[in-house]
Amino acid sequence: MKKREKVKKGLPVPNVYVLMLFVVLLCGILTYIVPAGEYSRVEGSGGQEVVDPDSFHYREQSPVGVMGLLESVPQGLVESAGMIFLIFILGGAFQVVQETGAIHTGIALLTNKLGKKEFIVIPVMMFLFSLGGALYGMAEETLPFIPIMILLATSVGYDSLVGTAIVLAGSTAGFAAAFLNPFTVGIAQGIAGLPLLSGMGLRVILYICMVTMAICYVLRYALKVKKNPEISTVRGIDRNRTDKLDMDESKKLTGGQILVLLTFAGTIGVLIFGVFRYGWYLQEISALFFGMSVLSALFTKMSPNQYGENLAKGMMGIAGGALAVGFARAILVVLEQGGIMDTILFGIAKGVAWLPGQISAMGMYLFQCLLNYVIPSGSAQAAVSMPIMAPLSDLVGVTRQTSVLAFQLGDGISNIFTPTSGLLMAGLALGKIPWNKWARFIGPLILLEYLLGAVFIIIAQAVHYGPF
Repeated sequence: MKKREKVKKGLPVPNVYVLMLFVVLLCGILTYIVPAGEYSRVEGSGGQEVVDPDSFHYREQSPVGVMGLLESVPQGLVESAGMIFLIFILGGAFQVVQETGAIHTGIALLTNKLGKKEFIVIPVMMFLFSLGGALYGMAEETLPFIPIMILLATSVGYDSLVGTAIVLAGSTAGFAAAFLNPFTVGIAQGIAGLPLLSGMGLRVILYICMVTMAICYVLRYALKVKKNPEISTVRGIDRNRTDKLDMDESKKLTGGQILVLLTFAGTIGVLIFGVFRYGWYLQEISALFFGMSVLSALFTKMSPNQYGENLAKGMMGIAGGALAVGFARAILVVLEQGGIMDTILFGIAKGVAWLPGQISAMGMYLFQCLLNYVIPSGSAQAAVSMPIMAPLSDLVGVTRQTSVLAFQLGDGISNIFTPTSGLLMAGLALGKIPWNKWARFIGPLILLEYLLGAVFIIIAQAVHYGPF
């Protein structure tokens, strides 16, 4: 007898392109309804451009028409070119490395040695990625690890969601609860006039709670999938993956493959040094991994034609996800062209101003959470919101340190959920995972992290989290 297939009920999650185009259209309609306005930009104490909180003024309405909406997508693609081409380069480079067999063989040997203790990979790797997020805002730098973690996760009986979550959920938990990150906490505290990296104690406790929650969530799901693979929503995708491991215990690394692994390790080392020492970003990272692909091909005596074919194959495989980054940017393009971004910011600030202290703190937190869906960049969000939130906190009885904490949490939590996040769309593109399947998987964790963040905002307000 044939088993009847159960029809899964529930609201279907829309295709990511459809979702983002709908938001673009909605923002376009708002440019006709919301009055246009703007804040003046001035140079902050750290040299960054920030808004002058007392300078808001309305200006002539500039609604975005049909042509403007259509142009917002190609303009978003142009403005996101650095991230998009990083994704293409990473996809092509890892296809070349994959063809050498070096990483596959290395992970197979590691997996065989771990035996039944493979579950320790999840907490150990997530903790390491979380440290990168907490210490220096490691974000785009984690992308090269996603294909490797997926390969490792699927080889031990988990699925690609687990492999991707080890990287993204780990680093973002650390990023959202960062205790040292100079690019978010440091900038926000500088704008608020607080001593740099002050208030460390509460943030360390927050970091421990946030990372522990993320690890438990991913580990629980991983063990369930290992026990019953049929529950995985990406089972069909993982079955069709070409990057699978040969678990033959007698297999050994060749001399060329050892050189490839050393090259990869060296590339990561150079990446970390370059980011810390010289402030490398998208273009330098792209160049670094492109160079890694060339060396990997040379070390394994890959012919020029084979190298070119593998590079193209890798880039074609992630094209859809890479281009989604540009579509997400189109939302911000429409808001800026219509001149309503600052008006929305001004309106929310006025709405929070009359609330009692405890409720105002939660209002600031909610505002920062929502703002991150429009401005995913932490440093950009700090420059836009903190010059308004910091003086506002003085008026409503909220400490400035609490307003920084609200910014930090609101800025970090949704980075691995919102389709407007270039980091997320890049990671999903590399993992070849549809956003709708990822959203269903990660959504409950995001809600739990939001609740945890709210608890810490209440605690911060109750203890007058300071120094002021």
